[in-house]
Order: sequence, then C-alpha cells, then structure tokens
Amino acid sequence: MANGSTPKGYLTLVLHAHLPFVRHPEHPEFLEEDWLYEAMTETYIPLLLMLEGFERDKVPACFTMSLTPPLCEMLADKLLQDRYSAKLAKLQALSEQEIKRTQDTPFAAAAADYQQRFARCRTLFDKWERNLVTAFKHYQEEGFLEIITCGATHGFLPLMASESSIRAQIQVAVVNYRKHFGRSPKGIWLPECAYAPGIDKYLREAGIQFFFIDTHGLAYGTPRPRYGQFRPIFCPSGVAAFARDAESSKQVWSSEEGYPGDADYREFYRDLGYDADYAYIKPFLHSDGVRRNTGIKYHRITGRVSLGEKQPYNPGAAKEKAASHAGNFMFNRQHQANWLNGVLGVEPCIVAPYDAELFGHWWYEGPMFLDFLMRKICFDQDEIALTTPSRFLDRFRTHQVLEPSASSWGDKGYFEVWLNGSNDWIYRHLHASEMRMRELVRRFANPTGLQERALKQAARELLLAQSSDWAFIMTTGTMVAYAEKRTRDHLHRFNGLYLQLVENRIEEPWLRELESKDNIFSELDARVYA
Repeated sequence: MANGSTPKGYLTLVLHAHLPFVRHPEHPEFLEEDWLYEAMTETYIPLLLMLEGFERDKVPACFTMSLTPPLCEMLADKLLQDRYSAKLAKLQALSEQEIKRTQDTPFAAAAADYQQRFARCRTLFDKWERNLVTAFKHYQEEGFLEIITCGATHGFLPLMASESSIRAQIQVAVVNYRKHFGRSPKGIWLPECAYAPGIDKYLREAGIQFFFIDTHGLAYGTPRPRYGQFRPIFCPSGVAAFARDAESSKQVWSSEEGYPGDADYREFYRDLGYDADYAYIKPFLHSDGVRRNTGIKYHRITGRVSLGEKQPYNPGAAKEKAASHAGNFMFNRQHQANWLNGVLGVEPCIVAPYDAELFGHWWYEGPMFLDFLMRKICFDQDEIALTTPSRFLDRFRTHQVLEPSASSWGDKGYFEVWLNGSNDWIYRHLHASEMRMRELVRRFANPTGLQERALKQAARELLLAQSSDWAFIMTTGTMVAYAEKRTRDHLHRFNGLYLQLVENRIEEPWLRELESKDNIFSELDARVYA
C-alpha cells in the first residue's frame, strides 16, 4: 500500500506452474523434454529474476504459485538439470552468433536482448546450484510467495473410481511438498480446477486449508454465495474455497480482448529455427536435424497478417506496452474493488489465476507485466492490496458455509475436455488399475524388500498414467501419439508388476529398469492406497 491505509479490496494473483513428468534417460535427447527447458528459460527463471528484484528493492509484493509435484521432481532431477545446462549453453552459443549475424539489421536489438536473457538464466541457474526449487523455497521463506501443491501427478480427481486413488493423489502430493519445501502445504490447486462434492474431505484429511475453484463452481453452490466469487467460502469439511474472477482473467486470457494479443508483443509462431538458413541453424538443433523452435523469435504480432508479413520485434516498445497494460490492469482492479466494496459492504478478494507458463512462454512480456503490476500496486496507489489466500484467511476468519457444485475450468466447464470421444477409452483401464493397486497393498501387508520395491513402482506407474495431461492432449489433438503411448506404457508397466507380484515372480532387472526411468517420488509409500 502506498500510505498504509485500509484497502477497498484485495487482489490474489495465482500462477499454476505445471508440466507432466517427462524424463527419458534411455535417449540422449527427447523432444518432449524441451517442454521443461523452454519453461525454465522463458517462465520459471524470469519469475525468479522478478522475485530477486523484489527482494533487492524491498518491494512488499506477494503472490501465490502452485509448483506441482511432477514439476518439482523434474526441476530437482540431476539428469534433467545437466541436460538443461547443455541446452542453455547451446542457446548462449547461438545468441553469440546472432549478435554478429544481425548487426546493422532491424533485429539487432532483439538479438542483444536474447544474449542478455540467456546470460541471466545461466547466472541464476548456477546461483541456486541448478535447483530452481531451492530458489522458489527461499522466496517463500522471505514472504514474497505462497507456494501451494497440486495432485501428485495432476490426476483428474472427479473421474477416479476409488476413494483410495483420490486420497493417494492428495497424500502423495503433501508428502512430496514436505520433501522439497520443508513444511506442509496450506493450499492446493485442484488439477484442472476440477471439483466434485466430497473431495474437500480428502483435503481436510491431508491438512489442506484452502483450494481454488472456477467461478461457476461457487456461483451454483448450495446455498448461493452471498458475496459471489469475491469472498472465499468454507465447505462443510471446513476447507476454504476461493473462486476465480472472470473479469480479471478475461483481460489476460482472451485472444480477442486480452493484453497478449497486442501488436507490439512478440509473435510466438515465428521462430529462428524455421527462418534461418538450414546449414547455419543445424548445429543448434537436436541431433536428428529436424527444424524446431529455438526460442529466438524476431517478429512482433503486428496484426491480422500472415507470418511472412510480421514486422520486426522492438523489445523497448514491447516493454513500454507491458508497463502500460500493467497500469490498465491495476486501474480496472481499483475500480472493481471500489464498486464491489460499495455493493457488498465488505472488502472483496479478487482472485486472478493463470497458467504460469502463459507468462514468458506464450506471452513473452508476461513476467515484465507482472513485475510492473506488483510494483505499481505496492507503491502507486492505496485502494487495493496484494494478498495470498493464507493471509486473507488469517485476516478475515468468518465466511459463509456452502457446498460448491461439480465443475472444472476448460471448455464448457464440466469435465468434457477430459472425458469425451477422443479419450474416454483410457478410463476403464485406469479404473481397473486403481482397484488392482488397492488389492496389492492389502494382499502384501508385510512385503519383503523386493515386493515393497515392486509395490512402490506399481504405485508410481499408476500415478503417472493418471496424469490429466494425457487426456487433455488427446482432446486438443497435439502430440496425441505421445500422450497415448505414455498412457499405455504406464498401464502396461503397472499390470506387468501386478502379475509378477501376484504370481510371485518379480523380475528384478526389469523392475530396476523401471525404477531408473520412472524415478518420481523416491519417498513414496504404497500403503497410501490401503
């Protein structure tokens, strides 16, 4: 707050950081691993650089961020850290070449910007000894960030067949959070914001105090919410639910009205990997030589024109536009908070959740926008204040009790993205495996050492098969073959382990191979399915 006065309302910024667990030690390079490396360079490290600036400049900003268990496990994995380091070195070498190649061209300023960006990525990556989880943990401990958890593998909870699987997704996540952050999580991002009545009781069992829900999940709750989506509610279990504010989301998400579509911002779909002469770019591609995105993009959105007509990107103009949009967003939230305060008679809590990867990866200037926005809120006005769910619940302890309705985010808002004709075939296999997992844990209540290893790996394979990312990819039609293969591979491995356990013929070399490939959750206890 600019002068310490009482605000008219509160803004809770929430970034949901998640990627599916992709780790392929059996291959020296793997295309889908690039998802992680791109997000590290374009989203996670820029956000950490923003937090570093807050700490340096004593900016009293705060926001909420989910770091899902698969993402934490990948960020802390030495193999993936080494591969990212090599990837970053290649980008640094390419950027050095680009400084020379673009000299005296309209792309020179952007080339210099990329060179500096990659250098900052290297400095920060090495500063935290290659483990970005450690960096995020530091900023949580310093009060700039509230980190929440998610389902263990981002499994779509309402579509699971058994209570034990829902409970396992939550309990495994909580234990993993403790491993990485040294404390228990207070909040959770329900995978895909998917809620069904009764899920909150499993959150309560795990010590979770709050979760997030889409707007209509609260609006159609029973009874209707007195303050709409602008105050949290308590479920019958006592767990609080915060609902998304559609208006603030629309300003950022909407392809028609949102900021990321501005003509001055960087064009995502035109990349040096496709524009450059092949002989020049080949050394910086994967060993297969196939053209792919490098992350170096020299053109701006320009307008509704073909990719070939895109104009050169101007980093300075884009930065100015990000500052302008941050001011506009703050202005709109100020007026929204003032109006809601007068209508509701209480200070509203405006919840603005987004996929973290929007900021930096899809919207290149997104981290700059967030940096400008939070600094402006802290220093340039006194009508709204930044807060986190925990801080809001500590300040305001009395809230309405109601049962939210079944809901999710995504198209139509009621699970259809994750259950439709393109992906419905997976659920009969997942449900059968859920029942088998519980059978195994009950049958082997006192396992031998080898049996316990097999039980743990079976649980890992089931959890990985349950990732909602695979069903989502099947719906969107991108990388479908990979999503289907991952689902089938994990189910095949689970069922193989099931048969070997019940037939008392565990093949230790194969088990060891699986433990090496799918090494997520070293702390996992299969008895969570009991």
